[in-house]
Amino acid sequence: MELKMRTGHQGTGPGAITPDGCAVELYSRLPVGDEPEVVAGVVPAGSHILELGCGVGRMTHPLLERGYTVTAVDESPDMLERVRGARTICGPIEELDLGEKFDAVLLASFLVNSGDEKVRRGLLRTCVRHLADGGCVLIQREGEDYHTNVPRERVDPSGFTVRIVSSEPVGDGTNSVHAEYDFPDAAWTQTFRARPLTKEEFEAALGEAGLRVEAYLTEDRVWVKAVAAQGG
Repeated sequence: MELKMRTGHQGTGPGAITPDGCAVELYSRLPVGDEPEVVAGVVPAGSHILELGCGVGRMTHPLLERGYTVTAVDESPDMLERVRGARTICGPIEELDLGEKFDAVLLASFLVNSGDEKVRRGLLRTCVRHLADGGCVLIQREGEDYHTNVPRERVDPSGFTVRIVSSEPVGDGTNSVHAEYDFPDAAWTQTFRARPLTKEEFEAALGEAGLRVEAYLTEDRVWVKAVAAQGG
């Protein structure tokens, strides 16, 4: 069954494209960053992690190698086909209800900056719904100059170039972002809707869902550890 593209999202390039414009082959090529180290710095060894929006398993696989048990969720079956060693769940994150609790819930890839506020609220409710007592939610939010420092370009040591070409307002506080990825043998683009959130707006969104920031884990405040607002 072919999934319907999300409004305002589009992707081009070889291979399957997911509903939010991500190219499966592209994400299979992208290297792992420092994300697994960020997680390992705050989530105890042996914990069970619910990874929301796992994609092809770029973070899943390093977390498994570190001894975590991972339940990996994505709405794209094409993405999940690339995941190895984890329990996988296919479906929209904002509708997920497994009836289970996890030591840590991971919401990466700037999903919290979804252009659709209803989706964002659903994502955060899903995080809370699956959070065990004493557990934490690890969130990756956009950098505070994500939409103003454009255009920008980064050449990765592995040999590809990524560009954020533009970020243009499209109404209701939402921007349309256009990204390009150039490899020696292939190129992809992605256009998606994102909602810039100041630190205060981000914290208010967490509060609405029953979460609070316990710590900003990186100097740029992109990675955040959140806990239940009461008793966390």
